[in-house]
This record gives sequence, C-alpha cells and structure tokens, in this order.
Amino acid sequence: MLENLALGFDVALSFKNLTFAFLGTLIGTAIGVLPGLGPTATISLLLPLTFGQDPVTAIIMLAGIYYGAQYGGSTTAILLNLPGEISGVVTAIEGYKMAQQGRAGAALAAAALGSFFAGTVSTFVVAASGPMLTSVALSFGPPDYFSLMLLGLIVACVLAQGSVPKAIAMVVLGVALGLVGTDVQTGQQRFTFGVPELSDGINFVALAMGLFGVTEIILNLERPEIRSGRVAKRGPLWLSREEWRYAIPASIRGTLLGTALGILPGGGAAISSFGSYMLERRLTRRPERFGNGAIEGLAGPESANNAGAQSAFIPLLTLGIPSNSVMALMVGALIIQGIQPGPRMVTAQPELFWGLICSMWIGNLMLLVINLPLVGVWVQLLKVPYKFLYPAILVFCCIGAYSINNNVFDVYTMMIFTVLGYALTKLGCESAPLLLGFVLGPMMEEHLRRAMLLSRGDPMTFLERPISASMLGLALIALVLMVLPSLRSKKEKALAS
Repeated sequence: MLENLALGFDVALSFKNLTFAFLGTLIGTAIGVLPGLGPTATISLLLPLTFGQDPVTAIIMLAGIYYGAQYGGSTTAILLNLPGEISGVVTAIEGYKMAQQGRAGAALAAAALGSFFAGTVSTFVVAASGPMLTSVALSFGPPDYFSLMLLGLIVACVLAQGSVPKAIAMVVLGVALGLVGTDVQTGQQRFTFGVPELSDGINFVALAMGLFGVTEIILNLERPEIRSGRVAKRGPLWLSREEWRYAIPASIRGTLLGTALGILPGGGAAISSFGSYMLERRLTRRPERFGNGAIEGLAGPESANNAGAQSAFIPLLTLGIPSNSVMALMVGALIIQGIQPGPRMVTAQPELFWGLICSMWIGNLMLLVINLPLVGVWVQLLKVPYKFLYPAILVFCCIGAYSINNNVFDVYTMMIFTVLGYALTKLGCESAPLLLGFVLGPMMEEHLRRAMLLSRGDPMTFLERPISASMLGLALIALVLMVLPSLRSKKEKALAS
C-alpha cells in the first residue's frame, strides 16, 4: 500500500493535478454556498470541459467539486441560516443558533475540522478497502454483476426521497432510455425511430445537463430569491474545552456512520448527515441543547456528510457501480474518457485509482486551509442577483452540449431532457433514479445476456452462484421493506373504515 500511495501522491502532487484539485474544491465550495444548484447539476454542466483533459486530471477536478460542495454548504448555513446543500439543513439547525450566541467561529471551526478528519479517515478506508474489494470483485461472474446492479437499483428506490412507486418508474424509464441505440450483439438499431443521430444511443452529457443543469436553472428562476441582510458575527475560530469534549466523539461517530452509509447504493452525503443528526439526538445526555446550538449536532453531521461523499467512490472504483447520481456522472465521465470503471481499473489504470485517492486527502487539506479565510467572500457571493448568473450559465450549457460531437442535435437533446426534467419535477418525481437506471441499464442487459448464454438459457444460474443468490436475497428483503409501509397504511385504513 505504501508503494501505491507513493505513486498516488506522485500523480496528485504534479502541478497540473494540484491546480485542478484546487479549482475543483474552489468551484465546489462556491456551489455549496449558492443555494439551489448543487454538485450534480454543476458536474453535469462542466462535463464538456473535461474532454480535452487527461482522465486523471478530469476526475480529480470533478471529485473536488463533489466533496467541496459538501463543505461549502456549511458556511452560509451557519452564518445566514441558508443551507446551500440538502446535507447542510441539519448544520443550519444547530450552527445558526451557535452563531446567534456569538459562537459562529467555533461552529465554522468544528465544521472544518470535522470535515477534514472525516475526509482523512474515509480516504484511508478507500485506499485500504479498494485493492481488497477489487480482488473479491475479480471473482464476480456475469450473474453476480447483474444481481448486484439489480440490488443497487432497488436500494436506490427504497432510499429515494418521496414516493417509492415514482422512484421505481424513474428507474424503469432510465433503463429504457439506456437501451436506445445499436444492439452490440446483433447490430440492430433499437428505439431510434429512424433518427441516425440516435444510432450510438442518447448522449449522456446532453441528458445529464438537461435533467439537472438547465432544469435547475428554470426551477431557481421560479423561486423568489432569499437574501439575508444580517450576517452573524464570526467570533473566535476555536472551540472551548467543553465544546471539544462533545465535538470529538460526535465527529468520530459521524465519520464511521457516514463512511458506512456512503458505500450503500442510494446513499451519500444527505442520508449520512441526517442519520448522524438523529444518532446524536438519541445518544445525547443533554437533549435540551438540541435546537439551541448543540456542538455535537453540528460536528457529527458535518463529519458524516464529508465521509459519505468520499466513501461513495468505493463501489465506483472497485465494482464500476455508482451508488448515487453524482457517481453516475463520474461513470459517464470515465466512459467518455475511454475508461471502463471496474475491478480491473486498479491494475489497468493505477495512476488514476491511486492519484484520485491521494488527491482526495490533498483536496480536504485545501478546503481546511483556504475556506476559513474566505468566509467573507462566500457571504458576498450570495449578494449577486441570480438574474445576472443564469444567462451566462445557459450560454455555456449550449456551447458545452454542441462541443461534444460538434452537432446541434445534442443541443436539441439537452432541450428535450430539460422539458422532461421540469415536467418530472412538477410531478414530484426525482431525476436521480432515472440517471442511475440510464447508466446501469445497458450494463445490466450485457451481464444478463452473457449469463444466459453461458448457462444455455437456464435462469437457475442466478441462484446457483452464492454471490448472486446473496444479492438477490438482499434485493428481496429491500423489496419487502419497500412494500410493508404501504400495506400497513392500507390495513389501518381498512380497520378505520
């Protein structure tokens, strides 16, 4: 591992990669500060910029945007009670109360140090578990991969916000969209409707930019701009002895919980943050402090969301399977660069694997060093009216979509998915399960057909292999957990009537 880490730091500490890691964390922090946009939309908008870059450099920058956004949301959540990210909602609950009590500096320090500690631990977990899980993944056959991807989609539906049936419908729609194009085995075109531009399938970047980027701009224009004129006084950037006593155990618990939840399909920073806050409320010996500036209610969730953001890279790098929508965008970015994520990436692309891992730790150190002095800059950024920002963003979206293949058809594709994304949002449907289905659908089909060819059409091959049978068993348990709440509500209604 030491030799591999030495290789990783050699790659990550090159001037070019350091520059793009800094750029990614800086953009990510700014995106975390600004409410509404988020890392998914930002990464989808910036994907065209990675085409001419080295794959390692491109992924380092995109990863920096992701975990930088988790950190950036805490600044305005604490100072202005205005969380830029979903994971920053619980930070605002306790952090803003601390700021009103003149302890904004302590809250910012707890968030920064907790995020750095969590990032360091989860980076080590990724480095330690990556090669081990890769060796296990090499024993996976086509049935095992199919069952694992099916489990991932089902768990993503269970953990999705809002209606579970709508999440399932989004996954099915995503899988259907992923099947558009030319069948690799037969060479026949499927669902292209005679449009030659669809013979290679729907462009991933145009779909992502439409569903997340431009749709988010339209939704932000609908919402009234919330500007807070009163910024809480920062105070000293350090914690008292009593605050240290409560913050350190909370950060450790949040880091462990976030690392575990980030690995799960459908997991990530938001679930880790809310889970940590609920855990701290249950374990506390001073429940009266929660909602009134409890330091453990801030340190735990901030550590958890950063740990969850980085441990989400484990299934991506070892199995080639995204655990959330941002990781699905990472898969798309790797495929665009000609790299197939999966267990062979450790041996085939060691510079990418270890360079990315080491850049995570460097990026977390950058976040710690550059962000506390820039608190005032981020607050001033919120004063820029959104009506001045969105025209420039739209222009860059159109340029980015066109530059993919130098074809205006990709711009039209982006517009179509913008309309679809807007309609789905109005119907209360999440777009994230659709993106997961779009990425995993073609991979699932490939492994399903390969498994059936190897077994000569015998479906029992999925139950005869222990790994595949275990995954299908877990998928069945997840389905039961999904159905039980609706069955209980129907039973209660029947008893009431």
